Amino acid sequence: MAGRVEGKVAFITGAARGQGRSHAVRLAQEGADIIAVDICEDVPGVTRFYQGATEADLAETVEQVEALDRRIVATKADVRDYEALKEALDDGVAQLGRVDIVSANAGIFIFGDQSHLVSEQDWRDVTDINQTGVWHTCKAAIPHLIEQGTGGSIVITSSTAGLKGTPNVAPYTASKHAVVGLMRTLALELAPHSIRVNTVHPTSVDTGMIQNEATYRLFLPDAQHPTRDDAEPIFRTINALPVPWVEPVDISNAVLFLASDESRYVTGLELKVDAGYTIK
Repeated sequence: MAGRVEGKVAFITGAARGQGRSHAVRLAQEGADIIAVDICEDVPGVTRFYQGATEADLAETVEQVEALDRRIVATKADVRDYEALKEALDDGVAQLGRVDIVSANAGIFIFGDQSHLVSEQDWRDVTDINQTGVWHTCKAAIPHLIEQGTGGSIVITSSTAGLKGTPNVAPYTASKHAVVGLMRTLALELAPHSIRVNTVHPTSVDTGMIQNEATYRLFLPDAQHPTRDDAEPIFRTINALPVPWVEPVDISNAVLFLASDESRYVTGLELKVDAGYTIK
């Protein structure tokens, strides 16, 4: 079925690469125009694990969406900065006319310490981006959705770590649980406006967030310089289905379903795209 979100506008955070870019492209393939936001710089506490997205990455997202003959308004903005995020969204709405879909996707992954050893800065960085950033995204978009009076769909990216405990990943796990609580609250508050709110819960996804030596060492602590090939068998044991990780488009297809009218009565759902991780 083509054109599943034809005529709609999607607001996507963390859109410069990875899942965010994939969401932008997949929704554009099905007819949506895009309002894209990304910090486009390193978060200092994260660089010991992986590098941040760049403005060139965001420009590549723009090129891929425009190649599909869809419009896109892309802005460098930090989800921790509510005023900047709101300005980016408001500008996108002014140019594209509306917003119908919200993909609160931006997030970071910090790991490795037991909970009582996590630094104050690491806890603050993860909470500010993964939890407060999601709230800011929703806070900026909800007035537009209500004022339009045509309903809408908010899709929050959580994680399998938002459904079960994950040792040595306390800040991330806590933040991904927190956004489930936010989703459930928003689903009730916004239901009278026909605005649906759901979460998606990926297992490991084949992006730079996990495809790096630091993450490999989380699973292979005795290896000096573990590689993707070294890590793949370990990652494969995590999931029930015989795959080490899923692809970004697998998550994008879930976002598309939740954004489309096919899920018009789906709200308050935790949609797992986890290859069976959470049932093991």
